[in-house]
Amino acid sequence: MSYTTQTQTSLNQTGDGSRSEFLAFTLGQEEYGIDILRVQEIRGYEPVTRIANSPDFIKGVVNLRGTIVPVVDMRIKFELGTPTYDQFTVVIILNIAGRVVGMVVDSVSDVTTLVPEQVRPAPDIKTAFDTDYLIGLGTIGERMLILVDIDKLMSSEEMGLIEGMAA
Repeated sequence: MSYTTQTQTSLNQTGDGSRSEFLAFTLGQEEYGIDILRVQEIRGYEPVTRIANSPDFIKGVVNLRGTIVPVVDMRIKFELGTPTYDQFTVVIILNIAGRVVGMVVDSVSDVTTLVPEQVRPAPDIKTAFDTDYLIGLGTIGERMLILVDIDKLMSSEEMGLIEGMAA
């Protein structure tokens, strides 16, 4: 399957085929986007309960209205420096394959609507981010969003959060 086909397929799954909406957020100096349909809610960062022997990028768990939710710090996961937690730090609560997961990011900016022509394939270069987890790069004028296939990322074996999800 060519990358363009994969990008088009990912875009078409999120809407009517002509537009897709992405929640834009920042990690360090870069802006990322994830499928808005996976976002359950956005919350301010609160201390978490640490789980022994879990990977560093899994900050711990929170109790969200009776549901125990694992919280992943994406800055640690992608080795983007030492995380700081301030008034802009948020947790994006995701619902992926029926599983609720929290994702800590530096800030959330907006919801962006993209048409397929605004999405370019991600370059095949070595980054902290495995390009298998990228849909592509969304372009809005001079602004560029790194579009993350959040289903694939959160269900990956290295994350260990969501088992048995079809690829």
